[in-house]
Amino acid sequence: MASVTLEHVTKRFGEVTAVRDVNIEVKDKEFLVLVGPSGCGKSTTLRMIAGLEEISEGAVFIGDRLVNDVAPKDRDIAMVFQSYALYPHMSVYDNLAFGLKLRRTPKKEIDRRVQDAAELLGLTDLLQRKPKQLSGGQRQRVALGRAIVREPKVFLMDEPLSNLDAKLRVQMRAELIRLHQRLQTTVIYVTHDQVEAMTMGSRIAVLRDGVLQQIDAPQVLYDHPKNMFVAGFIGSPSMNFVDAKIEGDMADMWVNCGSFRVPVPATHRERLEPLLKKQNRECFFGIRPEDMYEPKYAPPEVETDARMRARVDVTEPLGAEIYLYLLAGEKMMVARVDPRTRADIGDEVEMVLDMSKMHIFDRDTQEAYI
Repeated sequence: MASVTLEHVTKRFGEVTAVRDVNIEVKDKEFLVLVGPSGCGKSTTLRMIAGLEEISEGAVFIGDRLVNDVAPKDRDIAMVFQSYALYPHMSVYDNLAFGLKLRRTPKKEIDRRVQDAAELLGLTDLLQRKPKQLSGGQRQRVALGRAIVREPKVFLMDEPLSNLDAKLRVQMRAELIRLHQRLQTTVIYVTHDQVEAMTMGSRIAVLRDGVLQQIDAPQVLYDHPKNMFVAGFIGSPSMNFVDAKIEGDMADMWVNCGSFRVPVPATHRERLEPLLKKQNRECFFGIRPEDMYEPKYAPPEVETDARMRARVDVTEPLGAEIYLYLLAGEKMMVARVDPRTRADIGDEVEMVLDMSKMHIFDRDTQEAYI
């Protein structure tokens, strides 16, 4: 296996810059997820690592080897695409073996690798079937198996689960995690699904408009987003953002959101000191839906002095939880609350905010203070 390093990588298509000055170091045996909305440059970045796109500027290393001018077939990587791209006239065995036959791998070695991959992926009883006789999940496993038999240094996966239904996608996510743990391979995985990214990646790189926004462990991205884009993209439902203003001083600090006013915990005030020195002190206040509670269901460790009143606009009961869409003044907010909560459309409710998990973003740069 090998590490993958991108140094100041840029990709231009004419006058359009698809990827701009990206620096990423993927450690050996790491599962790195590239995530972001459509058009953010994640697939283009993957294709540059694979050698399917030429690099406009910068350098890509696989291990210690500079691969900018190395052909894809000589990079010792394997790709799994959104499309299964199986040969319909071939059996599963022949689909798995095809790439090895092209490389004139000895027949005995081909059989060993195919049987090992089939056992790993639960395909042993399906080796003589044709792709049309397989389910979507089975076809995706064959596509994975075709990459595994290559025994490459790096696996590159471009939204491999997006063609599957929701239940199968969850199942295949778990299979991919187990597979990575067994094979101990370096994996770079592209997805637009932040749930996929959070559950699978040992680290996540968030891209926006070709620019790397933040790269870190999933929980760090969730708890300490660098800016509003990362904060809003990671987490479902998305973080609530409210126009706000910081009031008071270091001894007694408040966040005024217009329709409600909440105290800043003493532990957070030092990081907001630069904002206090600004003339207008305007900012964006962020709170995640799961950090809002009906008072009687708030955890014992949550201070209950930070409260807001709002009107229920929509309710979404999901069994284990309820999503309340709340109107606080003119601002819509979402709360993810206890299923025992009784609130109907039009009700006025009081909510407790866990201010230990508050976020404050600069009004101009959208960078995080907290």
